[in-house]
Amino acid sequence: MLPRAGHPMTTDPVVPAGSAPYGGSMADNVTSLFRSTAAHSPSMAALAREGGDGTGPVDFCIPCNPYFPTPAMMDTMAARLKDIITYYPSSADTITAELCNLLQLPPQAVAMGNGSTELITWIDHLLVRESLAIPVPTFGRWTDQPMETGKRVDMFPLQESSGFALDLAQYAEFIRTRGTRVAVICNPNNPDGGFLHKHALVQFMDAMADLDLIIIDESFLEFADAESEPSVVQEAMIRPNVIVLRSLGKNFGLHGIRFGYMVANPSLAGRVRSMLPKWNLNAFAEYVVFMLKEHGAEYAQSLHQVRRDRLDMASQLSALPGLTVYPSQGNFLFVRLPVGAEGTVVRDRMLTEHRILVRECGNKIGSSSRFLRLVVRPQVDVRRLVSGLEQVLYGTRRGAAVPELAQGTSYSSGTAAVDRLVGQTNGAGMQDLAAMAVGGGGMGGGVG
Repeated sequence: MLPRAGHPMTTDPVVPAGSAPYGGSMADNVTSLFRSTAAHSPSMAALAREGGDGTGPVDFCIPCNPYFPTPAMMDTMAARLKDIITYYPSSADTITAELCNLLQLPPQAVAMGNGSTELITWIDHLLVRESLAIPVPTFGRWTDQPMETGKRVDMFPLQESSGFALDLAQYAEFIRTRGTRVAVICNPNNPDGGFLHKHALVQFMDAMADLDLIIIDESFLEFADAESEPSVVQEAMIRPNVIVLRSLGKNFGLHGIRFGYMVANPSLAGRVRSMLPKWNLNAFAEYVVFMLKEHGAEYAQSLHQVRRDRLDMASQLSALPGLTVYPSQGNFLFVRLPVGAEGTVVRDRMLTEHRILVRECGNKIGSSSRFLRLVVRPQVDVRRLVSGLEQVLYGTRRGAAVPELAQGTSYSSGTAAVDRLVGQTNGAGMQDLAAMAVGGGGMGGGVG
């Protein structure tokens, strides 16, 4: 197994059930952070502050590569910290040119952003005119961002009965029926890790060639191993209406640096690039991009280890009674809790009793509090996770799940999209919303 950088918590013993390491009201402060957030979990910085000792929990929530950068790379960056944070970075064009040199892509077809969410924002403002379709559940910014700018969002519900797999033919029919002008596909999808093969995506692009825009979000594709060359970046560059979005922070284990990029034909890429500030990329992003050429082997090895860990973690979780683990090509696993278990209760107890942070998915449209997204981590951490889940879900006896909350809905009204949908349907549950979409009523938000 590769050495890991900056994770002192991974060798701690499991905290026995019933003892809260944060202690008393501190535990209440920590868990209350979840109720004050919207589409995402609290930041690790916020959790560390409320934890009292300045350290965060073992993180099964934030989908980050645990094996990269290597400890030696982290030491090198630490030694250069003063210079990195003191001086201006180079222009975005300079950093983009270096990334393109590594990726063997033409710079005129690439725009780099301060995280993929910056690019999603500009794509919405510049290229989405009236409506956007997206399968749900998915990454929350694909639903919330266009709603916030008054677009109609047509949500295509992925079915639990089919393992949340996206049927592209049905999705295309849904888009035609609704008259949607922009289509989004996340491959792999977040939170379930569902994967589509390249040939199927190319067929979809050809069939939807008349749309204003097709966006393929490949933020987690580096972790996939179902296909040797799964990306459609080459196809995007020769089509007039296709954008591929890629993340760097997730792959490189550096969420805090905030960098990602999009690939499209030069006209589309240029429109987005022209709106970005000259120094929208920070000096840490520049330093990492320029050091990558010396560490390609370590990066490839880190991805290989994550894929191996994913198989091991899925096997261990599948052995828990009543827990369903869905196939994933991301660096995370989507799991359904046993009957009777409520996700927010499980999340809070895992955090306060075992100092383990998990992602409860009740605030994702199309999901509910019965689902967790668990990030793939090394085996030592997974053993701690499984032990904690056994105690929280079953106590001393497997098969007796934690009780559901006495009151409340089966999902959290956390995102702007959920709030708007609940308001429009007088509080109808997610099943009613999904039925509306399947029946042609759609789950659109805003006006179009």
